[in-house]
Amino acid sequence: MKTELILLRHGETEWNAKGLLQGHQDSPLSPEGVRQADALAARLVTVSFSALYCSDLGRAVQTASRIAARTGHDVRPDARLRERGLGVLEGLTREEASRRHPEVFGAYATNAPDFVVPGGESTSQRLGHAVECLGEVGTRHAGERVVVVMHGGVLSSFFRHSLGIPPATPRAFSVLNACWNQFDYHQGAFRLVTWGDITHLQELSADDSSAR
Repeated sequence: MKTELILLRHGETEWNAKGLLQGHQDSPLSPEGVRQADALAARLVTVSFSALYCSDLGRAVQTASRIAARTGHDVRPDARLRERGLGVLEGLTREEASRRHPEVFGAYATNAPDFVVPGGESTSQRLGHAVECLGEVGTRHAGERVVVVMHGGVLSSFFRHSLGIPPATPRAFSVLNACWNQFDYHQGAFRLVTWGDITHLQELSADDSSAR
């Protein structure tokens, strides 16, 4: 039996809005991010699912908690779903990172999967944790639908992994805040069903326009 995994990126954070690299450091959701999380919650109220998992970083927990407040599910945090640790680059804009740590940022920008940021980790290390966790969730909830709140970087890596795209390939797709992505898990493999769905956010914008 296949497991349907709905993988969500957390809502926009204050650091997202400022263009700061987050990694394992944290920032609360911005007012827009709260609205995005609530839009996800409103959509999920109409969907039957068995469990709600999330990264243990605050921005993912905050997003998941706003969903849980509407759907009644317990939030199940797991550190393996964290964003990639960016070590010395965390808290900096890309421009600041390239100026203060030019060699590190240059290597980071190449998407080399095994490059370990000083004080952080590599893309392949973080992806391995996420794949392990999602595989366990898929097996535990065989035949069910599960929601997981994650991060943009690890979602990007997981997308490439699932489609067999070389990890260093330049990204030609978006991973928007509060986007909705579906993968099916069956016999140890992940299959992409839906990527980058933001219809719930577009409906939110339409509602705002009609209220003005």
